[in-house]
Amino acid sequence: METFSFFHFLTMLGGLALFLFGMSQMGDGLERASSGKLESLLEKMTTSRIKWLGLMKGVVLGAAVTAIIQSSSATTVTVVGFVNSGVMKLGQAIPIIMGSNIGTTITSWILSLVGIESSNFFIQLLKPTSFSPILAIIGAAMNMFAKSEKKKMVGGIFLGFAVMMYGMDMMGDAMEPLSGDPKFQSILTMFENPILGVLTGAVLTGVIQSSAASVGILQMLALSGHISYGMAIPIIMGQNIGTCVTALISCIGANKNAQRAAMVHLYFNIIGTVMFLILYAIGRSIFDLPIFAEDINAAGIAVVHSVFNIASTLMLLPFPKMLEKLACMTIRDRNTAKDEETVLLDDRLLTASAFAIARCKELTAEMAELSNKTLLGAIDLIDNFSPEDAQRIIAGENKVDVYEDKLGSFLVKLSANNLSNEESREASKILHGIGDLERLSDHAVNVMEVAQELYDKKITFSEDAQAELNVLTLAVREILDLAIRSFETGDVPLAKWVEPLEEVIDDMIRELKLRHIERLQAGRCTVEMGFIFNDLLANYERVADHCSNLAICVIEIAQGEYNAHEYAMKMEKESDFTALYRATKRKYILPKAASAQN
Repeated sequence: METFSFFHFLTMLGGLALFLFGMSQMGDGLERASSGKLESLLEKMTTSRIKWLGLMKGVVLGAAVTAIIQSSSATTVTVVGFVNSGVMKLGQAIPIIMGSNIGTTITSWILSLVGIESSNFFIQLLKPTSFSPILAIIGAAMNMFAKSEKKKMVGGIFLGFAVMMYGMDMMGDAMEPLSGDPKFQSILTMFENPILGVLTGAVLTGVIQSSAASVGILQMLALSGHISYGMAIPIIMGQNIGTCVTALISCIGANKNAQRAAMVHLYFNIIGTVMFLILYAIGRSIFDLPIFAEDINAAGIAVVHSVFNIASTLMLLPFPKMLEKLACMTIRDRNTAKDEETVLLDDRLLTASAFAIARCKELTAEMAELSNKTLLGAIDLIDNFSPEDAQRIIAGENKVDVYEDKLGSFLVKLSANNLSNEESREASKILHGIGDLERLSDHAVNVMEVAQELYDKKITFSEDAQAELNVLTLAVREILDLAIRSFETGDVPLAKWVEPLEEVIDDMIRELKLRHIERLQAGRCTVEMGFIFNDLLANYERVADHCSNLAICVIEIAQGEYNAHEYAMKMEKESDFTALYRATKRKYILPKAASAQN
């Protein structure tokens, strides 16, 4: 019988490293394949007017997301990030955290297939060691030869699974000599003590920060050694406590609600473990159930893992307020600014690119709507000024500045990750667009200042000048609408209407400046009013320019490149542009010049 040596130990560690790497690669690929749709589901599916329906949705969603990304720790850390960002309330996070514990059991069921033993060819094909080489070949071929980004993602998922199963197989081979080692068997008897078993499971999982991996190690030990149900059950309970370490570490520096979300995860697992330890003790000491002395296999561990997590969830699901209260008692309000502070983008999301991009898209949409609202509000002040509305314009512009700063800094950090082509295009579009959105809000303040000058000096434009500005204003409102909508949705056909309209606006502004000069020369306009009039025209012209930049960004990024100036020059020569320009020109016709003063 071969004895367990130092080289077996190294092989076991190497297998563990490959297992963790493969799991990470597979989970990352599955998450990217979701294209960030999981993030919107996390937000929307947790809200329901019916309390129980909302709870069940949260549990199902937490389980599904965790099953997809293969990590309850990653799900919980993401949820902590959402709570810290104000995207999700603590009450919404609780059922998702509960569900994540159920979702992580999927991995143990996949790994339990390694224990299949049969001479039947088709049953043997179910063993991961049988079909993972095929997946590895397919995955490698897709990664090397596929041109589609999605096919490459699928290839990465296949390769990650194959590496994970190969690492699992390595660990099993390295542990095989332990099956007949008397010293190892004597060590195993120590886990007859349930408290020691819980502590061992918690420490092991806390160190490697993956309950799925620690369950996998336990499954390999079960195949190579004589581990009974009585030994395995407490270890599995402890593994659920150990998986909370990642979330607890991640919440350091977060606001109080994010810290409470991590504490809910811990309390949920501790309470579940304590309750089932009591049942375990009753089953062993009072009823002396024979199953505790029987050897457990990989499938048995998967069953125990699932039963424990599902039963814990069902037991505590009616009491989310209790868990929330416990977390609030632990993390108390300190009446400091940090308690109420939320961040637009939490750095915890950097580890999940698809979630991060989805969150950036959501915030960019908010920024675009705020810029649009601020500018339209400023335009309204020209005819109906009020100091209160003017302050709202300034507040809106300041908030847009914050959006630009946070999004820009976060996306620079995110760009250092290995983003997919689709994610890179979206990040590039946002980075190019937020500068123009911020400049739109700056021009909103400028327009507001023009309106305030008219209000303070109690002067107005003449009827003719006002009529001309009304036509221009309608065009500015439309170009804003087209640019913002196309930028938010990525609608390329809609974006192609912006540049022709920008040319029409430029034509109108040139005509209005000429008319102003004529009025000035004829003495029908004061120099003071001329300055105000030209200032307003200059801001409208710059607004149209930034709208053009946004639309060109949408078109060019969709084509995989970005050069706004070259595109604008090229587009003006195309027949489609000419047709759109003429259609827009007919829509906005200035009133005939008259002799009235402005």
